[in-house]
Amino acid sequence: MNSKNLIPELEFERTSTQKLLTRLPEDQLGWKPHPKAMTLGQLALHVATIPGRIADFAQQGCTEAEVLIEHPLCEDKQEIADRFEQSFQNAIRVLNATDDDWDAQHWRCFLGEKEIIDWPRPVLLRFLMLNHWYHHRGELVTYLRTLGVLIPSIYGPSADENPFA
Repeated sequence: MNSKNLIPELEFERTSTQKLLTRLPEDQLGWKPHPKAMTLGQLALHVATIPGRIADFAQQGCTEAEVLIEHPLCEDKQEIADRFEQSFQNAIRVLNATDDDWDAQHWRCFLGEKEIIDWPRPVLLRFLMLNHWYHHRGELVTYLRTLGVLIPSIYGPSADENPFA
């Protein structure tokens, strides 16, 4: 798999993610649906930074597991928007610089000294940069729906928006 082939998908998904992030109710960024859940601000910042963070992890070649589960608090909608733009640009930069040698290398994840994941870089990008991103973006939709926010069209009409109308 050639990592550069992920660029069109990443660019396509940018729009849907931006639509969701612009609808964040800033006065609700501290809200969470359950005591074990992330706050809306944490989740939104996580969604905003996934592409760039995972691209950086791939570039570095290894990551400590504790870093993967860090979810800083955020109660500033503009910071989330700015971080999303930085993250997206970083992911594109990393993907544009890949080649066959880069793709052939592995990314490894450690829990202490124990290796818990060993994946080719393109697998990391597919699983965590994209699939993981979609998972949390769907979670963000659920948070927003629960808060009464109108949900934009993502892959076609939503209950609130029909791009074909």
